[in-house]
Amino acid sequence: MAAAAFAVEIGKPAPDFSATDINGKTIKLSDYKGQIVVLESYNSDCPFCHNHYATGAMQELQRDLAAKNVVWLIVDSVNTKNFSYRLPEQARKELVDQKITATAWIDDNSGAVGHLYDMKTTPHTFVIATDGTLAYDGAIDNRPAPSGDPRTAKNYVRAAVDELLAGKPVTVSQTKPYGCGVHYAN
Repeated sequence: MAAAAFAVEIGKPAPDFSATDINGKTIKLSDYKGQIVVLESYNSDCPFCHNHYATGAMQELQRDLAAKNVVWLIVDSVNTKNFSYRLPEQARKELVDQKITATAWIDDNSGAVGHLYDMKTTPHTFVIATDGTLAYDGAIDNRPAPSGDPRTAKNYVRAAVDELLAGKPVTVSQTKPYGCGVHYAN
């Protein structure tokens, strides 16, 4: 499965997928047509992800965007043989303990969704517009650091969503993602 074969492009339709979340529910991107969707590549053990959640910054962003009817899908593409893989029951506990308010946490241990979007790092984020096209691809913010308060950074996801909600084009539509490499099976 060559990553380049699945490269996504700004302004083009975001590839649809069907995946299972940590509660066993089938999640399809197409089910959210007409809503803005954020995809977040996630690994609990990545210091960059950990910092965003330990400070409460990511949960705050999730809550703020949910109040605007934005869907947030965590995509956990860690393969089952990696020490960072979370069994669904572990992920459900983490969801509660960390007060994560994402719409769904996708158990993508096969890497299908991650490869489809060419997710390179955790966190690597994508914003999909209400018409189903990709509006943003890249870093969550301009602060590639595993410590400190992420709220002091320019948050690209928040900016992209706010511009889309205002009916404006996304000013910064692509940035270089930072963080830990995704632990794909292949």
